Parts: sequence; structure tokens; C-alpha cells
Amino acid sequence: MTKTYPECIRHLRDYVAIPSVNPMRGHRVPAEIVGERRYAEHLEAQLRRMGLDAAVIGEGSRASVVAEARVGGAADTVLIASHLDTVPIEGMEIDPFDPKIDGDRLYGRGSCDTKAGMAAAIVALEKLLREGRLGRNVILVGEADEECGSLGVDDVLEHLGARRPNWTLATEPTSLALVTHHKGVGRAELHATGIACHSSDPRLGHSAILDIAKTVLALDELGGRLREHVDPRLGPATLSVGLVGGGQAANVVPPDAWIQIDRRLLPGETLESFQAELRDVLNVAGLDRVRVTEASVEKPALATDADAPAVRTCQAAMAATGMSTDLAIAAFGTDAGVFATHGLPGVVFGPGSIDRAHTAREYVEISEVEAATEFYLALLGA
Repeated sequence: MTKTYPECIRHLRDYVAIPSVNPMRGHRVPAEIVGERRYAEHLEAQLRRMGLDAAVIGEGSRASVVAEARVGGAADTVLIASHLDTVPIEGMEIDPFDPKIDGDRLYGRGSCDTKAGMAAAIVALEKLLREGRLGRNVILVGEADEECGSLGVDDVLEHLGARRPNWTLATEPTSLALVTHHKGVGRAELHATGIACHSSDPRLGHSAILDIAKTVLALDELGGRLREHVDPRLGPATLSVGLVGGGQAANVVPPDAWIQIDRRLLPGETLESFQAELRDVLNVAGLDRVRVTEASVEKPALATDADAPAVRTCQAAMAATGMSTDLAIAAFGTDAGVFATHGLPGVVFGPGSIDRAHTAREYVEISEVEAATEFYLALLGA
């Protein structure tokens, strides 16, 4: 006998079967699985069948989808953001786009991060619209590029214009906990320029690799100082050197070398403060042949007050469905932090564990997707 699964799981299987891989700034991804447009168009058609005015926005394969459901007399408007992109699939031990079910687990790329959140939100919204019980204005967003640069957020905000929500909810995998704080994600690339010569007499040149090695040591000292910069909720800021390269051959004094670093930011830290910090490190160390060639804040930190309407509203819906209303923090960045920099406070909530995301056998618990659906019914029907 063929088992019948809840509607949210049937939708989730459809979503996982649609490849929407983020090219991650040059990562070699086959054209047939790269980009979010196929998934966005599937959702657009689904949302239009629900009677909503949905639109696919964005350039080329990097598309987002936006739909709005408004009800007269509603007290506020929530933007629910569930990103469409997934990380690449190399090294996966399962078929990434064949959503198999085993017990309480549904496997596949994006099942946990974060197509389950979209499935739960859509099923709840569809039911409330069908029954005429929608009690809150909703802007449902599937944004592109969350896993890399958050390009989709800019597209969404431009599309909405003056139709701004009061608050946002990002559907990341939090194991159904309500996250109000997370660190931001800063990235930078530093290049050292040397002078090439024959390695038989290194004095005739200048080693870029030696300079980049001194830079790594200077950054390690900075990392130690950052451990003293502690947020009461999130702990210390951190810095890690993740990639290094350079040189031409063993018998050539290297004329170039580079590193890429990851900097986890606390609330209040900005791109400007991050860049100034790196310049100070190089100046103090006397590394005048090393320069910062790229620096970005890919995900700003999130810090939403416990008394904020977004938090209280979600806690009420969680209590109504028997969930714990305890507040949590996350070690990962989300688009909730990006929306917050545009004046839209927010929270993070979703089924599945971040420990399952991006893994070789990614999965989400079916029971958590069902519980998230009940949460959205309570939240949006209020």
C-alpha cells in the first residue's frame, strides 16, 4: 500500500526535485542545475493558483519570487523569507534531487536548508486563504542567493518599494526554536606583492609568501584580541584564515601570495569597522606590500529585542501550538540580518537542524515540517 503523506511533505518533495544550486561566485555548477529560476517559476504558478498576485523577479537564472496576501483590518504585515538556493552537491552520498523518505526523514539537497520552511508556510497560507481565516498581511518571499551574497534581498526590496512589512521571519533550520540573535559574516581577501628572482639567491627578490605568512600571524594575534570582545548573547567575535595560495615554482622567489579570511561579526560591527581593523593590522605589522583587495559583509549580525512585536507575536503562535517559547541564538548568518539593516526587524525560525544542512546526506524531520505548518497556521490566522 502506498503511504499518503501530509500536503506539506508532498510539496516539499516537489521542491527538492527542482535543482536550485547557487553557483557560489564561480563554482563550477552544471547549467542544468544552477540557479533559482526553475524553482521560482514553480512557486509562482502554485501561488497564482492560490489566487495571489505572485511575480518572479531578478536577472537570468538568479530569480526570486514574491507574493502578497492582504486582508482588510489587519494589524501588521509580516514578510516570510525562505531562500530558494541551495549549496552545491559535490560529495553527496544520496541522489540530491530524488527526495526519498525513510521513517521520519525526508532526504535531499535543500530539504532542510530551506525548502521545508517554504513548504510549511505555503500549506498554511493556502489553508487560511481557502477557509477565509487569514488574519495578518503576508508577503511571502523566496529569495535568491542567500547562501552567498544575498542578491535576492535587494531585488525583493526594490520590487516592494513602499509596500514595506512591519517585520520579517527567515525560515532557516533552527529545530523549531525562535532565534533573535546571530553573528554576522564578513569576508576579505588580502594580497601580498613580492619581487620574483631565482631561488639560488633570494636576496635579489622579495618573497610574497613570507609577507603573507607574517600577515597570517598578525591576524592570529588579532583573533586573540577579538576573544576579549564579547557580546552577552553571542559570545566573542572570531577570525579564521580559510584559504591561502601563491607562488610559481619551488625555484622562484614568489612574486604574489594571497589569503581569504572569515570574520564573524557582532551587532554594531560594520563593513567600515571591519576594513579599518584589517588596515590597522597591516600598518602595525609594517606589511606595506600587503593590501586588502576585497572585503564584504555578506550577512550582517542580527539582534532583535526580546520585547519586539516580532518576537512576542511568534511566541504567542508557538505557545498556541505547544512549542517552547524560549529564545535562542544561532552561530550562522541569515537574510534576517540583511533585512534588519534596511529597518525591518526580524527573527529566524524553521524546521530541521543546521547540523543537517549542507551535508552529504541532508535531511529534515517530517514531524518538524508538520509542526512548522501548525505554527504558521497560528501565526497567520491570528
